[in-house]
Amino acid sequence: MAQHLRITVVGEEVLHRPCAPVTGFGTPELAALIEDMVLTMEIAEGAGLAANQVGVDLRLFVYDCRDESGQRHVGHVCNPVLEEPRVRRLIDDKEGCLSVPGPYLRLPRPDHAVVHGQDMHGNPVTVEGRGYFARCLQHETDHVNGHIYLDRLPEKARRKALREMAEKRDAVFARRAARAAERA
Repeated sequence: MAQHLRITVVGEEVLHRPCAPVTGFGTPELAALIEDMVLTMEIAEGAGLAANQVGVDLRLFVYDCRDESGQRHVGHVCNPVLEEPRVRRLIDDKEGCLSVPGPYLRLPRPDHAVVHGQDMHGNPVTVEGRGYFARCLQHETDHVNGHIYLDRLPEKARRKALREMAEKRDAVFARRAARAAERA
């Protein structure tokens, strides 16, 4: 049975360094971690969640996200590598992060993303997304590389996000705790 995990917050070391590669494919431990991460993402009302966001130093993320046409994409990627886009059409849209509870700030990102990696059994996977799903794939790949979306913002916007997080974080944590209690 899946367990709800604590989500790390900006400033915790595990969020700010590249993660170790997944090597233990096909194990019950990896399957359980993915299941726990999916539950944690659902409770936090996220579109994606990287392993370092639950304190685990692994190049792994899960996602449950809709693309620009409304199609739902659900899955996970181990050892993700983001392909450089051939054409860079940027979409300037709001972005948030479960590890930066509260603020959503505008951040330009390419409108198309392709991520190569492996599934929990070590089989190769390629995930392609457009619009919001492309943003999700880029955001989560950033996480396993030791970056958060605040790192891509100008200093003034970063400071604004941190102030807003300080104001909203208790309310966000309370909402997550209530949702977790409902699921228990």
